[in-house]
Amino acid sequence: MQPPRTVWQAMARRDHARSGWPWRSAAYLLTGAVAGLVTLVALVVTAAAGAALTLALVGLPLLAAVALAGLPVAALERRRLRLMQPVLDPEPEREREREREREPVRNPHRTPDAHGPWGWLRTRVRERATWRELGHAVLFATVLWPLDALALSVGLLLPLAVLATPLLMATAGNGDEARVAKLWTVTSWPGAWASALLGAVLLVLGTYVLGVAAGARAALARLLLTAPAAELDARVTELTRSRARLVDAFEAERRRIERDLHDGAQQRLVALTMTLGLARLDAPPGPLADQLAKAHDEATGTLSELRELIHGIHPQVLTDYGLAAALTDAADRSPVPVDVHLDLPEGHRPPRAVESAAYFVASEALTNIARHSGATRATVTGTHEAGRLTLLVRDDGRGGADPGGGTGLTGLADRVSVLDGRLTLTSPPGGPTELRVELPCPLPPSAPDPSA
Repeated sequence: MQPPRTVWQAMARRDHARSGWPWRSAAYLLTGAVAGLVTLVALVVTAAAGAALTLALVGLPLLAAVALAGLPVAALERRRLRLMQPVLDPEPEREREREREREPVRNPHRTPDAHGPWGWLRTRVRERATWRELGHAVLFATVLWPLDALALSVGLLLPLAVLATPLLMATAGNGDEARVAKLWTVTSWPGAWASALLGAVLLVLGTYVLGVAAGARAALARLLLTAPAAELDARVTELTRSRARLVDAFEAERRRIERDLHDGAQQRLVALTMTLGLARLDAPPGPLADQLAKAHDEATGTLSELRELIHGIHPQVLTDYGLAAALTDAADRSPVPVDVHLDLPEGHRPPRAVESAAYFVASEALTNIARHSGATRATVTGTHEAGRLTLLVRDDGRGGADPGGGTGLTGLADRVSVLDGRLTLTSPPGGPTELRVELPCPLPPSAPDPSA
């Protein structure tokens, strides 16, 4: 039988009193009572001192500290909530599914927009989470910690006091009498042992009181310290937009590097290669001609490598002529024969980020086919339907492609996921291997024909 993962599951079982959840619940309530009392004293003293010293302007920082008091209190509460988190599941598969459930309440605060204390203060003051945590701190200091102390007293301290009746009678009462929790007096040993039995029963029942109180208290803390759904949706929307902006900026930077290399370093290297070639032709046979020939060959090889590098960064054919021409060029350069069939609307080009992702995914797939598959032929097909660009790369190789084998498939999946796309790989042993990519692709209006 698996151990209970939450306090609610533990209370539904007969062995609840023997599990670790009563002690975890007691520790959570005890630390809550102590922390709440300290918070109350700190808030009252700081607010009183700030109000008294306001006219001298010395109290303004103290009042600001009161306004930000919710931050450390919420941070402490997030740490205390670890006591009430579900325990680890011994089965890895199930544990991975419940990983998010195990996580404590996450910090809802954003990274400050600027460095320094003023940037941090400006960011925190503008956040709703700061004021929500201040409300939690005030509620914690005035209402919640007395409830924690009451639940701890009823569920643990009172049963322990009743259970210790024989000990109290033997020590403090000299064997004659014992005052049980200042509620009643026991004057005989049979009555003392009956009280001890009652204390044991109350202690078992108290474990449920502790569990209910701690579980409800932890649920309330999560509710108060968790951002509302609307705020989370707004943050997700902003993250999505910022990710799209980063993708666009990354692609623009790739095109700039490719253009600078193509128009700058490559042109200079071409001129150098031509100069060395002419000098080689004019030089008389001898050591000088041999050195010029060697330098010309090195320059030619370097130029070839630079062209391959530029093509890998961002091929010019993709910028000038679009995805179909770029994939045809990649197929022509592949050592494995490749058939390209693209059915894209005429007069429309996908967004540049989508074009670039589709090209590099197909190009990397063709590279993997040439290196690892042992295929004799491959096909690249592409269609555009319902606002999605679908690209399928298929080969007749040996199959058995492993995403974790260092073939770059993980990088391809990351590139596709940035655009909210989907990449699926089918590669049974013996083949064939199929790589399918789906990318959201709203087509912009067709540009007017310059010749019209």
